[in-house]
Amino acid sequence: MPQYQWEGKTSSGATQKGTAKAASVEQLRGALRKDGIVLSAATEVKEKEVKFNPKKKVKNVEILLFTRQLSTMITSGLPLVQSLEILGNQIEDLNFRGMVKDIKERIEGGSRFADALREYPQCFDELFINLVVAGEEGGLLDNVLQRLAIYIEKSEKLKKKVKSAMIYPVAIIVVALVVVIVLLLFVIPVFEKMFKEMGAELPGPTVVVIKMSQFMQSYWYIIIGGIVGLFLAFKYYYKTENGHRTIDRLMLKAPLFGVLTIKASVARVTRTLATLLMSGVAILESMLIVAKVAGNKIVEEALMVARARISEGRTMAEPLEQAGIFPPMVVQMVQVGESTGALDSMLNKIADFYEDDVDNLVGNLTAMMEPMIMVFLGVVLGGLIIAMYLPIFKLGQAVG
Repeated sequence: MPQYQWEGKTSSGATQKGTAKAASVEQLRGALRKDGIVLSAATEVKEKEVKFNPKKKVKNVEILLFTRQLSTMITSGLPLVQSLEILGNQIEDLNFRGMVKDIKERIEGGSRFADALREYPQCFDELFINLVVAGEEGGLLDNVLQRLAIYIEKSEKLKKKVKSAMIYPVAIIVVALVVVIVLLLFVIPVFEKMFKEMGAELPGPTVVVIKMSQFMQSYWYIIIGGIVGLFLAFKYYYKTENGHRTIDRLMLKAPLFGVLTIKASVARVTRTLATLLMSGVAILESMLIVAKVAGNKIVEEALMVARARISEGRTMAEPLEQAGIFPPMVVQMVQVGESTGALDSMLNKIADFYEDDVDNLVGNLTAMMEPMIMVFLGVVLGGLIIAMYLPIFKLGQAVG
């Protein structure tokens, strides 16, 4: 509804100004007349166009909130276009607000909701769009959006759990490296100067540490260049088909973190597949989408093999077992789900179990890594400090 800036006079002749929404100037005139104001001028105030970057990614939290609110509005009986209009006016992220308004305008122009969402692949992935397609075709868009909201929420929780397991050891190692660099560049040179003035013969460990300090002072730019080069080489290698597969296979075999990786991947895959099947997406299409969200090349390839077997009329459980990476419980529960015709509900149970298992595993990993990290810090930092104080101890003994 247009908004007007108006000016009018009251019965006493006083001038009044204001803004109001009305379908037309005549409707505005009638509404003001009821308040005892005679309209003298009205100018339509055009809403400022929201500028946005269609390629900018939106946070998953924003997508979750949008999906949940849209589901609630449609369930309450509001039409899709009106629901999008309301959401487009209240979303705080200006970029996302512009996207939602553009989606609404596309629907008003005759596009389907799913086709309008396809214009923003960086925000709405294939899983989201395929579920919306299934919801529109089946007339269950509100239910599908509710399932999507639950799925996104659980996926975000799982990501946070896995990240929390990785952040702690990485942070400790980074801090330890920074401390070592500071010691080698600034602290040890002071000791080196002091030892030279003493003129005493230095112990082996002290000599090694001093040589390390001298090397770092002289060739620090080569060391930094080497680290950056290794990082870029690793990144490039990971982008290749062979490199991606090799590194992902090593991740699955890594001590402690390998178990976490496979369990997190199983939870993600089973939750995604269950959501797709419950929403009416065909199993072959579902398997294709699920393989892309697996998060590991080896798991992805195993799922694609399972999809090929299903297209041949065989079961899913058999190729999953042959892959040799899925826990036996997963294979057995999938087998039971297929034989009873309740695969979607069985997959949800697997996802619930492994999400809880990942949560427990993260807590256990943190507890197990604490003593290992303490040993690492003790050996690295303690070794440097002891190497520097050995000559002082020897000097003390000699004086004694």
